[in-house]
Amino acid sequence: MKLLVVGAGVMGHGIAEVAALAGIDVVMVDVSDEFLAKGLERIRWSLDRFVEKKKISREEADRAFSRIATTTKLEEAAASADFAIEAVPEDIELKRKIFQTLSRYCRPGVILATNTSTLPITEIAEATDRPDKVVGMHFFNPPPLMPLVEVVLGEKTSPDTVNATVELGRRMGKHVIICRKDVPGFIVNRILAPLLNEACWMVQRGEATVMEIDSAVKYRAGLPMGVFELADYSGIDVFYMAFNSIKSREPSRIELCPIFKEYFEKGMYGQKSGRGFYVYGGGKYERPEIPRDAGSSIDLVRLFAPSINSAAWLIRNGVSTVDDVETGVKLGLGYPKGILEMADEWGLDRVVEALENLKARYGEAYTPDPLLVEMVSKGRTGRKAGEGFHSYRQDTATYSEILVEREPPLLWITLNRPQRLNALSPKLIGELRDALRRLEKDDEVRVVVIRGAGGRAFSAGADITSFTEAATPLGAYKLLTEFQELTNQIESLSKPVIAAIDGYALGGGCELALACDLRIVSERSELGQPEINLGIIPGAGGTQRLTHIVGLGRAMELVMLGERIDAEQALKIGLANRVYPVEGFYDRVREIALKLAEKPPIALMAAKRALHASRYAPAGLGLDMEKSLFSLLISTEDFAEGVSAFMSRRKPSFKGR
Repeated sequence: MKLLVVGAGVMGHGIAEVAALAGIDVVMVDVSDEFLAKGLERIRWSLDRFVEKKKISREEADRAFSRIATTTKLEEAAASADFAIEAVPEDIELKRKIFQTLSRYCRPGVILATNTSTLPITEIAEATDRPDKVVGMHFFNPPPLMPLVEVVLGEKTSPDTVNATVELGRRMGKHVIICRKDVPGFIVNRILAPLLNEACWMVQRGEATVMEIDSAVKYRAGLPMGVFELADYSGIDVFYMAFNSIKSREPSRIELCPIFKEYFEKGMYGQKSGRGFYVYGGGKYERPEIPRDAGSSIDLVRLFAPSINSAAWLIRNGVSTVDDVETGVKLGLGYPKGILEMADEWGLDRVVEALENLKARYGEAYTPDPLLVEMVSKGRTGRKAGEGFHSYRQDTATYSEILVEREPPLLWITLNRPQRLNALSPKLIGELRDALRRLEKDDEVRVVVIRGAGGRAFSAGADITSFTEAATPLGAYKLLTEFQELTNQIESLSKPVIAAIDGYALGGGCELALACDLRIVSERSELGQPEINLGIIPGAGGTQRLTHIVGLGRAMELVMLGERIDAEQALKIGLANRVYPVEGFYDRVREIALKLAEKPPIALMAAKRALHASRYAPAGLGLDMEKSLFSLLISTEDFAEGVSAFMSRRKPSFKGR
């Protein structure tokens, strides 16, 4: 395949690099050799950085670079292209002129894609004799680092064109979302623009300061940058022109905040001009200092409500799916969770109420989308109701001491006795066993996370007050048999299990965590086996699993001294797999769980079996098991998909078959 990339600027040379790394031959075109030389220089610099960071080898970098040819002769390059991507500045007349040329010189059937982030695909396609072959292929900046591509349909884009463009995006290693209608802003910018604009209006109206909003967005909502920090970093001029493009095509949308126009006209573009919403001293990677507690009084629901409203509009009008909206903001904007997931957590009734208040004060443009109104009227208000844009089914009728929350591909099990530091009772153990039995039949769930309620403990151990039967040797034996069967059940579960430890994991709580496949720990956590201080020893695997995980010497110390250790010590000896700050802890756990969920389920199950065999079976039997499982796995569809994805340099999609 030969890919034509028109434009060697920031986006063009980045797209060319991504394609070359995927094994695609590229011809990069621009109006002068000087521009092309600069583009190649930037590609070489980027490839060298990947080598330095050990993301690719020197040989891979050299091979990628050798796949990129350059020319100033667009007509000749177009004649030999199998697929064309235009990546010139956001000037629709310039793009239409280029597409006229591409349409004239490219062979019939060649797809013509535009990397525009704001301009209408349909108007660009009208300049060609093949509007069915014209499509938006919006990469995010910088293309070699950003994992997302938006594929955008014009009015006449054919399904075959969409499918081929999606496949090319995946071959280039990108997550692809589909914007099914040619709407201003597409998916990601249509959600981002209202957030930036509303934040600016809050400052304009005297409701908040720039620093307060950025602090709230960054530290409370968990976004990677404050909204004004982002505007300065990307360029106020870029956002101003994007806002105007959207507004010109949809006059009914909320008016552009006057501050953006003022700063644009004064040349205050942000970091690149030395002044925007913040003042800069000229450092290349300079970032403003944003106090952590400055935004404590900002109403996040009120701030994000217009953005959520826009996302609802996209779904109601068939422009996007819920999954593509969520993927778009997480991969395109770096959000820690989807915008609709955030809405579900805050409550859709609160979102509608905030929009109604804004409408009453500032006009009809804030009218809640009918989809939001309908969902609230039907009681689908989000997490608290068990259903919103996502499903949060909880088996509360069955369980009283645990909470079970489905978030496919994840399942969260919360030990729910916060008043007792989630101490383990016979009832809790029984409920946990039942939940795990049901889980084995749930094909949508690929990873389980066990955590504790209340923010103080994963589990502080066994609840001595509830173990009345354990007062006799026979009672203790029966109880520990049940507890050991639970830990064995976790260990033998066909899906990976993560213990998310925030706070105490002591005694039986630590033993429960030992049975899990990964232990992810917050910085404030304490772990230990203090049973010796009561005149007993661990009874649910603490003397066995602990030895296997940390070694005999460390296990002897922990069990015989009965002392607690902190998170860093646990990490050092291998009791913890990872340690994260308390702030955003469960978001980091979710990231790890989702990474696991992307792996092939059957291979994960086999890996779990083989790894545990190293503890139970003699070396010869363990090696035989490993060999047998490997031999079975090569007959799975997942293996075929993994090989295919590797060969085409795209991300695999495993189905568990």
